[in-house]
Amino acid sequence: MKRRGCVLFALLSAAFAVIAIAPRARAQGYPDRPIHLIIPYGPGGIVDFAGRVLAQKIGAALNQTIVPDNRPGAGGIVGVDYVAHAQPDGYNIAIMDPALVINPTLQKSLPYDLFKDLTTISIVSSSPEVLVVAPQLGIKTYAELVAYGKANPGKLNYASAGIGTTPHLGAEMWKLGTGIDAVHVPYKGIGASFTDMMDNKVQMAFSSIAGALPFTSDGRVIPLATTGKVRSPVYPDLPTVAEAGVSGYEVDLWLGLYASAGTPPAVLDKLNKAVAAALQDDELKQSFAKFGLMPRGTSLQDGNAFTKFEYEKWEKVIADGHIASE
Repeated sequence: MKRRGCVLFALLSAAFAVIAIAPRARAQGYPDRPIHLIIPYGPGGIVDFAGRVLAQKIGAALNQTIVPDNRPGAGGIVGVDYVAHAQPDGYNIAIMDPALVINPTLQKSLPYDLFKDLTTISIVSSSPEVLVVAPQLGIKTYAELVAYGKANPGKLNYASAGIGTTPHLGAEMWKLGTGIDAVHVPYKGIGASFTDMMDNKVQMAFSSIAGALPFTSDGRVIPLATTGKVRSPVYPDLPTVAEAGVSGYEVDLWLGLYASAGTPPAVLDKLNKAVAAALQDDELKQSFAKFGLMPRGTSLQDGNAFTKFEYEKWEKVIADGHIASE
């Protein structure tokens, strides 16, 4: 019996050793087949554009094909859910914008848990918003807008790309920080609002730089401030909202890469290093700059910390602003 027990113990030990070694062996061979980069939006937007550029450059760094895979629906939820419940092996990853951290608070229920089912590979880019106003207001500076808003409560209508989008929440955070009463007018996309802004049907908006630039370049709408920590290289003469008086104000239309929770650390490390290499590519930098995107890159730990910070920031804005999805 004692001898049989020893044999059984040896067999079990060997089995557990194989189980422990298997993930490391898989990680060492990773990636040995194409990786799918899930883009949770349809073709043509900034997330799609950035995802396709990254797929090419990260693929070159890994010496493996990365296939862009559009899976739109429900404000990014469909594509994120696909990755959240995919096999945690690094062969299905997602690129996502701030809707990732907004949806868990704004939506009544999600099919995944942001922090239990996903992990951050890297935050890949930053891009502030730009605050723009209608020319008919006759306002030329951010200080003039604040003075007008405080003197005329409820007379400013602000456009957004829809309820719960970053342009909407950025404006709500501005209202909370300034005490200005402004009325939300949601559109299906921020671009659709510019025609109405030129006619003074809406007076202001927080927009992506890519969306605003064609209209600010010829004076059809007036840019007053940007929303990052530092001034934007696209609008270097404009102050940031924080610089102009709203302490701590920052809105970043960042993009991040995410994998299924439980993906082997060695696989995540390979992906993180490949992202870092891709973000140093001059061609990528030039492509990103056309859309106001600044390459970023974070460690695995810093990426997860940033995701949690952004979640808590927008959770507070949604609660303080009494914002509901419908």
